[in-house]
Amino acid sequence: MQPETLSSSGKRTLLKIIGAAAVVAAGVFGYTTLTATKPAPDVTFKSITGEEVRMESLRGKVVMVNFWATSCTTCVKEMPAMVQTYNKYKDKGLDFVAVAMSYDPPNYVLNYAQTRNLPFKVALDVQGEVAKSFDDVKLTPTTYVIDKEGKIIKRYVGEPDFAALHQLIEKALSA
Repeated sequence: MQPETLSSSGKRTLLKIIGAAAVVAAGVFGYTTLTATKPAPDVTFKSITGEEVRMESLRGKVVMVNFWATSCTTCVKEMPAMVQTYNKYKDKGLDFVAVAMSYDPPNYVLNYAQTRNLPFKVALDVQGEVAKSFDDVKLTPTTYVIDKEGKIIKRYVGEPDFAALHQLIEKALSA
């Protein structure tokens, strides 16, 4: 008995199904939040204004660290919601650092931050050391939520569900 062979249209259909499954798997990974329980690394952020901010100096606040790039369409899409989130919680103890990836030209980052009036700290990671310290971030956007004690309580790869993010921030702020 000979094994059945797929026709060329059957092969195309099978490839489409496999491709769709791969896209779904990547989407689930990208949009799934990953829980972490370790302390945030004690890095120093270098802002676009030249200010240096140590992670340790942000203790006592809930901190969001968002790795992004001006060339990342999801990053650009989510940025207005990040601004809204920051503005909603900044007076309650939230701090925010948007870390531009090492491949993002500093003049692009500066232009983006200025033309959009980003209200939070925008840092350059020219050597990629900050991204390496945060589990070697390579995918953007990647956002970490850090509690008042400096522990990472959530990592989002891809655009977060902002309603869930706001609940998490409110819980961390009230702790």
